Amino acid sequence: MMLHAPVSQAAFRNAMARVCAPVNIITTNGPAGRGGFTATAMCPVTDEPPTLLVCMNSRSAQTALFMENRRFCVNVLTGDHKDLAGFFAGREPDMASRFAAGDWVDFASGNQALADAIVSFDCLLKEARLVGTHNILIGEVVEIRARRDGHALLYVDRSFVNGPSLAMALEQ
Repeated sequence: MMLHAPVSQAAFRNAMARVCAPVNIITTNGPAGRGGFTATAMCPVTDEPPTLLVCMNSRSAQTALFMENRRFCVNVLTGDHKDLAGFFAGREPDMASRFAAGDWVDFASGNQALADAIVSFDCLLKEARLVGTHNILIGEVVEIRARRDGHALLYVDRSFVNGPSLAMALEQ
């Protein structure tokens, strides 16, 4: 017996557009090559061991790359990275051009981190699980780079918003 009507994809997407989330560029670098995409679906899982998850569209041409490399880096962006976030979201189709638009540093693993990200988490892929249209990538954090300043680039109402701009808008 069904207790309620199913939620439509459009209703769910419209509701999720109202949820404010930090913007991240997820990168990989390894034997299969280098790639990256923009994502807001990232969160910690546990601190013992330090683990986080990222959601990646399973239809992405980069899925095999991430699975083969078995590692990824989560780069939390600042308001200065709005254009870069757009490039990695697909506005720039050429991967070399996407990476050329940023300044990258190498982790010991060979993964690349955005040099001026608020924080970058280098992760070993521990598990990947397909749920609906997306893969949930669960990674154990093996190295962290962080800076003490900067405000997060956020995504809400289908737009990029700088952290301080959102705070000022909420105060009004």
